[in-house]
Amino acid sequence: MRRTERLFQIIQILRSIRSPITGQELADELEVSIATLYRDMAELHAQRIPIRGETGVGYVLDDGYDMPPLMLTADELEAAALGAAWVAQEADPFLARAARDLVSKLSSAIPKELRPIVLDASSKAIQTRSRVLERFDGALLRQAIRERYRLQLIYTDRDGSTTDRVVWPLLIAFLDRTRYLVGWCEMKQDHRHFKTERIKELKVLGEKYPGRRTALLKGWENTMSKRSQS
Repeated sequence: MRRTERLFQIIQILRSIRSPITGQELADELEVSIATLYRDMAELHAQRIPIRGETGVGYVLDDGYDMPPLMLTADELEAAALGAAWVAQEADPFLARAARDLVSKLSSAIPKELRPIVLDASSKAIQTRSRVLERFDGALLRQAIRERYRLQLIYTDRDGSTTDRVVWPLLIAFLDRTRYLVGWCEMKQDHRHFKTERIKELKVLGEKYPGRRTALLKGWENTMSKRSQS
């Protein structure tokens, strides 16, 4: 375990308990020597982490302490960087640029010894085919999903038939490098999946759909579960 991860783990342990924990108990849980534990505690004190220690009693973390948002483990950083690299390849240009900016901000905000983890992870997402071009603004679609705006879609199905539909957008799903808009179709009165590459036109309507998005998503999840069991 890297020292940065260990420092993070010490804080996590102290946050999760109500009573003091001795240095030896901490060292045993982290599988380090008591001398290493004392050095780690000195480093945490130097970083102004409000840990109080009393001989014969143990260590406690002051109430109300909240960790800095970027105090992440190596695995968490790698997951974030790899996910951002994948989004940079798969998503629309606006979200792809945001993903690249995220990797850049992570690299500049974390300790120097962890920067190679971000850089290594960001190079592991492999593109297997060219990106599908979409005829609409992905940022507008994401805003409609967040704000619960109804959409008007001109959509061509797999048989080549074109329909004009009003859809309540719920989420964007990714499957085998294909993007789908998942939504409730007013015409079909049911959940439907629309390949984004087949959407010829997309218009955000001024009205919001009724009900809660979470309830509609729950209904979609139940529908998918029933289909998988049939």
